[in-house]
Amino acid sequence: MSLYTFDAASKRFAEKDLEVSVAGRSFMITGANSGIGKATAMAIAKKGGTIHLVCRNKDKAEETRAEIVKESGNKEIYVHILDLSETKKVWEFAEAFKKKYKTLNVLINNAGCMMTKREVNAEGLEKSFAINSLAVYILIKSLIPLLEKSPDPRVITVTSGGMLVQKLRTGNLQSQRGRYDGTMVYAQNKRQQVVMTEQFAKAHTNIHFSVMHPGWVDTPMITNAMPDFHHSMKERLRTPEQGADTVVWLAVSEAAVTKPSGRLFQDRKMVAAHLPLAWTHSSQTEDQKFMSVMEEIGKSFQPH
Repeated sequence: MSLYTFDAASKRFAEKDLEVSVAGRSFMITGANSGIGKATAMAIAKKGGTIHLVCRNKDKAEETRAEIVKESGNKEIYVHILDLSETKKVWEFAEAFKKKYKTLNVLINNAGCMMTKREVNAEGLEKSFAINSLAVYILIKSLIPLLEKSPDPRVITVTSGGMLVQKLRTGNLQSQRGRYDGTMVYAQNKRQQVVMTEQFAKAHTNIHFSVMHPGWVDTPMITNAMPDFHHSMKERLRTPEQGADTVVWLAVSEAAVTKPSGRLFQDRKMVAAHLPLAWTHSSQTEDQKFMSVMEEIGKSFQPH
């Protein structure tokens, strides 16, 4: 997952892959009011898609909606306010969404956070895990029945190259008290997303699942969580639009679904989820144990 340029990678892209209309298809995008999420929403709105923006901040979300409507001419843009760190609320939101809307073609799990210190949510869960892993699990789990009703359903999760240095932990999935390394916790969450994607793909073969690494992108999260890195790399970071390119490609192109489900992509091509000879591989037993633990944690917050 090197810092090679988007320009170099894009030379081999097939332009026609994105020359599509997705009118009548609906897309849910989390963390959609800035960075990669916003760029993704804008690109898909311009292709006629119905967009569900899932955001924490109401003012920013409404501002983003107005901007997308103005620039794309597409009025089918809906705002949903949700704080993904509030686990019960994530379930409630997804369950209510299923009742209100008849279709969802594509779920894009883009929202993420990198904490600088350990914080817990109201339910006692470490926030980074709650947002990056558990919320993604719950949204997928709850929305699968709705996705399965749609033609050509897809689930795309935005991960990070950081996960290459982490092996899946199957015991306690949350960071422990004590010294807190936010970047490593984030990387573990991202490894969890990769394994979740692989496992969901095996269990639900009629949905196309994928994870993607956007490259290093100039987003508010990088600026806030890694200021030194941001400062030294600023000239080489990708724009949010460049970071969003593969998300859009995975969400709308015919080419994407000819690729196997459950895999990792970067710059529109399948890449390995582990470095060569890495110690980061987990066994099928470990992966299944992880999914059981996720189910157990998830269930304990499910509204009855």
